[in-house]
Amino acid sequence: MARREHFRTISILCYPQPGVLASEVIDPIIPKLQEFQKNLPPGYQLRIGGERAKQLDGFANLKIVLLISLIGIYLALLVQFNNAVKPLLVFAAAPYGVIGSLIALAIMHTPFGFMAFLGIASLIGVIVSHVIVLFDFIEEMHAKGEPLVQALADAGIQRIRPVMITVGATILALFPLALEGGPLWQPLCYAQIGGLGVATFITLLLVPVLYSIFVLDLKIIRWEANESTMHGELPEAAKAVLQTT
Repeated sequence: MARREHFRTISILCYPQPGVLASEVIDPIIPKLQEFQKNLPPGYQLRIGGERAKQLDGFANLKIVLLISLIGIYLALLVQFNNAVKPLLVFAAAPYGVIGSLIALAIMHTPFGFMAFLGIASLIGVIVSHVIVLFDFIEEMHAKGEPLVQALADAGIQRIRPVMITVGATILALFPLALEGGPLWQPLCYAQIGGLGVATFITLLLVPVLYSIFVLDLKIIRWEANESTMHGELPEAAKAVLQTT
C-alpha cells in the first residue's frame, strides 16, 4: 500500500473530459465529500489533491503577491504626488474593473478559477496605468494654474483618445486567444476584456468626479484657485461637449 506523509493512503484518480475544468467537476460534489468525511471511522482522513490543491495553493500565493504589488504601487504614487490621498483616487476605478471581469465570466459561463484570478490581478495594474494618464494630466493643468473645472474637462476630452486606442488594441489582441485558447486561457482573456471595457468608461467619468469632490466638498486636496474659477462658468471645451450631447 502506498504511503503519503508517512500515512497509508488509497488514492482515487479521475480526469475531467476535454474542455472541462477540474473545478467545474469538483465544486458541485464538495458538499457530498464533506458529508462523507464526517462519517469516516476515527483515524481516517479525506483529502482532495491534484488540480484543486494546486489551485488553492496558487490562490494563496497570488493573494500575497497582489497585496505586495498594490502596496508597492501606492508607495510609488505617494512619492510621485507627495500626497497620501491622491493615490487612493488612482485606485478608484480598480473595483469596477473587477466587477466587469466577474460580469464577463458570468455571461460567458466561465468558472472563476486560478487563470481568471490571474487575469484580474494583472488587470489592476493596467487600470491603474490608465488612471495615471488621466490623473497626471489633471496635475499638470493644476501646476499651470488652470481652473479646476477646466482642468477636469480638458483631461477627459484630451486623454480619451490615447486611452481608448490602448484599450481597444488590447481587447482586439485578446479576442483570438479568448476564442481559440481553450479552457486554460479563456477565463484570463474574458476577465481582462470585461474588466478593461468597464473600467475604461468608469475611469473617464469617475476619476474627474471624485477629484472634484475631494477638492470642492471634502477639501482634502487643495487647488490653488479662487472660488469664482472653481465654481464659475464651464470652459468652452466643456460647453461644446454638452451642446453636442
